[in-house]
Amino acid sequence: MTDVLPDLIPQVVGILVRRGLDRAAAEDAVQEAAIEALRRWPEQQPDDPLGWLVTVAGRKSVDAQRSDAARHRREERLQQEPASGPTEVDDDTLLLLSRCCHPSLSMASAIALTLRSVGGLTTRQIADAFMVPESTMAQRISRAKRTVREARFDQPGDVTAVLRVLYLIFNEGYTGEVDLAVEAIRLTRQLAAGSDDPEIAGLLALMLLHHARRAARLTPDGEIVPLAEQDRSRWDTAMITEGVGILQRTLARDRLGEYQAQAAIAALHDDAAHAGETDWPQIASWYDELLRFSGGMVVLLNRAVAIGEADGPQAGLTALDGVAAGTPRRDAVAAHLHERAGDLATAATLYSTAARAATNQAEMFHLTKQAARLNRILAENPHSDRHLCRRTWFQPQHRTTEF
Repeated sequence: MTDVLPDLIPQVVGILVRRGLDRAAAEDAVQEAAIEALRRWPEQQPDDPLGWLVTVAGRKSVDAQRSDAARHRREERLQQEPASGPTEVDDDTLLLLSRCCHPSLSMASAIALTLRSVGGLTTRQIADAFMVPESTMAQRISRAKRTVREARFDQPGDVTAVLRVLYLIFNEGYTGEVDLAVEAIRLTRQLAAGSDDPEIAGLLALMLLHHARRAARLTPDGEIVPLAEQDRSRWDTAMITEGVGILQRTLARDRLGEYQAQAAIAALHDDAAHAGETDWPQIASWYDELLRFSGGMVVLLNRAVAIGEADGPQAGLTALDGVAAGTPRRDAVAAHLHERAGDLATAATLYSTAARAATNQAEMFHLTKQAARLNRILAENPHSDRHLCRRTWFQPQHRTTEF
């Protein structure tokens, strides 16, 4: 009888939604009911499978609502308690983070569990940050806890997985009332204080060097400000100094890793008093180092930009040939390099293509403006030699979106 479950589940979800439950909560309740059916039906088949599922899913929904209410009360009590005094930071932080980043968890679940269990954020704050219903996030965290409950954690796990989760949290930036970038920096500081792993220090330096530019990245209207055009007086020099200091001490240990290489690239950008002083040849060399640890298309894409700045746009376009078609932002990089090479028509077309593939409104608007700017130049100068380009918007992203 369990073979009818796939046909019944959508019907039960629809019934619960019509009764006033939001879709995410209904899907979670029906999932729990389906698990119950798989366990019970082989031994005792109900006469009315649909009615049975509706009844059990309804009970699961009520249980979830009661659990949410109890959790709310606990979280409110915790927020009202006075802050604890200073405690010694040791390997317990890595142990707990390893548990939250267990390989059996999806990345979304690992992030949510980390923010809840290690970061101390409430379920509502995490849900707001990721723009999902609180009930959905509560279910996600509950399932993650169940998944890792039986795992043994007598020693820290793979630090690589932990650092990846922390960097993903950092890249979420600011949403809702929680600044996830600041939260990621706080957790990484805590982890670095109790560990001598150079990659942890490298990640902390990378976060600080990127976060230092935050105030200059957007206009008051939310438009992207290219890195080359940012008001560098708005960069946080104290944060840059701290990040560079951490990086220098870490590099001196001669145990280079991916995050240290990325931090070195970010430091070279931050060190330039203005865009024209950027040491592009050294940045290109650091991308070669980064390829030893991370050979992904994003690294090759950013390397092509650096080579284009260091050795000219044609060299950049040649390097871009090694980046697979369909790689996010490849068309934007190609547009930038073609514009620098003087081929404004091709650049305008590529900017428009990149805008259609953009993953957020600010990026789409910015790329559309670049296409419109070039099309306007072409319309005003139909017989020009098309060598009218200037330095444009694109800059390497180093994982974090930075234009």
